[in-house]
Amino acid sequence: MQNKKNNQPKGNMSRIRLNSEYRNKIANRMRVHLEQEDTQEKQKYDELKAKQTQINDDAWKVAETIVRRHYTEDDVEKAYYLQNKFENVSTIAKDSCFHFHYLGTKEKTNYNNEVEIEENVPIEKHFDFKLQGDFDENNNYSSNRDSSYGYALFRDELKAQEDCNPDILIEQEGKDNNPHKTKYVDNNNHYLGNDDKGYGKEWNDKYKLDLIGRDYCRDRSIACTRDEFMMLQEWKAEKGRFVMAHYKWIKSILDQMKEIKVGLKGYKYLDEALELCTELGLNITDAEIIRTNSTGLVIYNPKNLAERIKGMKNKNVSRADKIKARLLYEKNNAESVN
Repeated sequence: MQNKKNNQPKGNMSRIRLNSEYRNKIANRMRVHLEQEDTQEKQKYDELKAKQTQINDDAWKVAETIVRRHYTEDDVEKAYYLQNKFENVSTIAKDSCFHFHYLGTKEKTNYNNEVEIEENVPIEKHFDFKLQGDFDENNNYSSNRDSSYGYALFRDELKAQEDCNPDILIEQEGKDNNPHKTKYVDNNNHYLGNDDKGYGKEWNDKYKLDLIGRDYCRDRSIACTRDEFMMLQEWKAEKGRFVMAHYKWIKSILDQMKEIKVGLKGYKYLDEALELCTELGLNITDAEIIRTNSTGLVIYNPKNLAERIKGMKNKNVSRADKIKARLLYEKNNAESVN
């Protein structure tokens, strides 16, 4: 009887059952792994992200040329002179958004439902150079769409903050506002800032011009050439393509995570889940899952713990250095558990 018991496979005696904590740890590790994979979706996002500074600068040169042709430097100087001289004159201010138009042709349906071509019709569009300015896209996946561009552009910076999530609008696609979504949208916007602070102020200050006229940009539509208009329209479309590249990359990851979580829910034992990870290119051991906290970070590794504690000091370092340090920490952590 004793011999029969000793001959039982050791594997069956040592298998560790999965629980919700282990499933969450593995899912968190898989999410990090999928974001680091060099996929076509990520390559497209990275490719378009690298172009954003240049396309915004190029578009701004076009806009500046149009505006200064209409409101010359001499006009601006005179307007400021009058505004500074008389208290009741308020006619000039800096702005980042414009309405431009050119004279073109437009199709029109008459009362007989016949198509007519109208000549010399103003073709007008709004162009906003602020960080939260509008853009052209085919898929409006969020009511917070104006924030989508900043979230995509400063994704690394937002990811480095504990209470920010640059992917929140994609994760919450199709859902009404809720406390979880509101929390991260508010935190993201607070960190990026607007005209008063942060990346938003730095961005918006870069793209500002002195404009004469009333405050609302629609009241001062400025004439431009068709070529200039088309260049600016392509700039808006390029911004939209970048936002969609971010969306498609993260959506692909979310779709994969959905399948992974279904699989993890169906497994009974930890080794089954780890086998799935191995098949997907993530090599982790049961010991790493058991000795980590709920976020999947190794908390008892002295090097990682020391780096985390050091990161709580020297608060006067630049934003860029903080981001660099955080990304390096996450990279070292991933290497240490693989």
